[in-house]
Amino acid sequence: MSAGLLVAGTTSDAGKSVVTAGICRWLVRQGVKVAPFKAQNMSLNSFVTREGAEIGRAQAMQAQACRIEPTALMNPVLLKPGGEQSSQVVLLGKPVGELSARGYHGGRQQRLLGTVLDCLAELRSTYDAVICEGAGSPAEINLRRTDIVNMGIARAAKLPVLVVGDIDRGGVFASFFGTVALLSREDQELVAGFLVNKFRGDVSLLEPGLDMLRDLTGRPSYGVLPFRHGLGIDEEDGLRVSLRGAVRESTVAPPVGEDVLRVAVCAIPLMSNFTDVDALAAEPGVVVRFVDRPEELADADLVVVPGTRGTVRALRWLRERGLADALVRRAAQRRPVLGICGGFQLLGEHIEDEVESRAGHVEGLGVLPVRVRFAREKTLTRPVGEAYGERVEGYEIHHGIADVRGGDEPFLDGCRVGATWGTHWHGSLESDGFRRAFLREVAAAAGRRFVPAPDTSFAALREEQLDRLGDLIEQHADTDALWRLIESGAPQGLPFIPPGAPA
Repeated sequence: MSAGLLVAGTTSDAGKSVVTAGICRWLVRQGVKVAPFKAQNMSLNSFVTREGAEIGRAQAMQAQACRIEPTALMNPVLLKPGGEQSSQVVLLGKPVGELSARGYHGGRQQRLLGTVLDCLAELRSTYDAVICEGAGSPAEINLRRTDIVNMGIARAAKLPVLVVGDIDRGGVFASFFGTVALLSREDQELVAGFLVNKFRGDVSLLEPGLDMLRDLTGRPSYGVLPFRHGLGIDEEDGLRVSLRGAVRESTVAPPVGEDVLRVAVCAIPLMSNFTDVDALAAEPGVVVRFVDRPEELADADLVVVPGTRGTVRALRWLRERGLADALVRRAAQRRPVLGICGGFQLLGEHIEDEVESRAGHVEGLGVLPVRVRFAREKTLTRPVGEAYGERVEGYEIHHGIADVRGGDEPFLDGCRVGATWGTHWHGSLESDGFRRAFLREVAAAAGRRFVPAPDTSFAALREEQLDRLGDLIEQHADTDALWRLIESGAPQGLPFIPPGAPA
């Protein structure tokens, strides 16, 4: 078997995904053939591999950090929340059903451990090293019995564990100590040490605490990563964006033309693949913000209605908040609107849904001449096409089948009416030539003297981000000790910290 490591975290959003990607990029720059792995991922931000498998976008991003093609082996179990109580279970890239949290943790999860271990073993037989990412916290002792993504996979595969803590949240020393102390003796034996993430200030002021932590736990720190803006690429959790409403504005480079272009993204419930707008935010002079009130659409030059795991629920939410009426008015005024996937579906005439919401016949916004029927089989494809004379690549993840019955012109697999566009294609805006052509259309319809930059390469910008992650590890982690840990496997002889939790 190859070398390996599990990157765990004291909390969700501690930085496991970006640290895993950073370690992968650092290793591949050292000539190591490396692959990422996450046994179980809960995310609405997903991707379609070339073989037509659905996996978390974070693992696709980590595969890019490794400079390899993503596969279903890298994320064998994907959970896609459909609300507070249930999730769609995607196994080896294909949906296999809906389960409640109780039903999943009550037995189904543990039965998946064999599949997860087989996938990890196949990767470890192919690559020099496999860097695994945990989920949430390994100290969720109420779920330890059925765990297949944190200490369950670490113990079964004999992986050393590096615990990442977000010091920007505060309480990082207590979180490190408490995480280890709550584990059973057998699990504690696998925890090799700690990595501090998102530190601001003088590291010398932190060092006494790190020395004390080593004295208390018998485990070293493997580095202190400084806080850096703009590193949360391909985040897993669009739910928190939805819940917070107007979250943030993108950092904007000066425009090439006279005007900036303002993009408002409707923060609909169960928002999926919100990273579709990342390519817009990368354009000089384009401001992207998430909104949840109709008045926030007033100054927008383009409104994006993104994908969602609950199209009917999102439609109801838009109506309750007055956003549906605002979108219909915009369309009538020929002010730009772009619907993607679920956002495309709800702009149509009606929806027949006996699969996702089981709501039956639901009237849409009637902006596009499209009728949607939800099929039990999920469409998972990587289409390639052309629009505005430019090559376009994308990926599709949906149950809804669109019957397009007119429009001013086709638009990818959807259509355009006036200044309203709709398509099922995620990721299409990452095609540079198409994105520039589309933004010129938007600017003309919005009456803006906006000019897309002629040389923005989204792929190159993504590579720069991944290199920044690799730089963080190379410059601020103890890479010699980190490689010894990855290469040597599970640590030996580390002290037990009582009280511990039962296995």
